[in-house]
Amino acid sequence: MIEVLIDSVRVSLMSQHRIVVLREEGGTRYLPIWIGPFEADAITIQLQGIEVSRPMTHDLLRDLIEKLDGEISHVIINDLQNDTFYAKIVLEAGGGTIEIDSRPSDAVALAVRMDAPIYVADDVMKKAGMEPEEELTLVDDDEDGPVGQGVAVADEDLDVFRDFIEGLDIGN
Repeated sequence: MIEVLIDSVRVSLMSQHRIVVLREEGGTRYLPIWIGPFEADAITIQLQGIEVSRPMTHDLLRDLIEKLDGEISHVIINDLQNDTFYAKIVLEAGGGTIEIDSRPSDAVALAVRMDAPIYVADDVMKKAGMEPEEELTLVDDDEDGPVGQGVAVADEDLDVFRDFIEGLDIGN
C-alpha cells in the first residue's frame, strides 16, 4: 500500500466532471481520478474548512460512525478494472474490522472528514499512476456512467486537452 495525500481537486469546464489528484507521500507519482461535482464539492468544502448550515451526506456518515463508537482506520483505492477505480473504507467498530466497498470519491470525502489516511494499492499505482514528466492524459471513459470512474491514457494526440485540464484548479 502506498500512502497518498490529496494534491488538488481540478475542474473541467468542458463537462460536469472533476478530477481529484492524489500524490504519493514522499514520492513523485500522482494518481488522477475523475469524480462527480458533488463529491468534488464535498472534498473541497472539508479541505477549505468551510462550515455548512446542514450536514452533507459525508458529514452524516462521519457522525453515524462516531455515534456508534466506530473509527475509520484508513481508506484504500484497491483496484482498477475496466478503467474503473474501486475503493474500500476500513472501519474499526465493535472490536472488529469491517471493509466497506466504496467509490473512491466517497472514500476520500469521508477520509478527509475523519482525518483517516488514504492508500493506493501498489498494482493500481503501477497501472494508473503517473510521474510529472510522463505524457499521460486523462479521458472520461463514460460520460453517461456513474461518477468516480476515469482512466489515464498515454496519447500524444490529446495534448491540448491535457494542457487545458492541468491549467485548471479549484482548490488546494
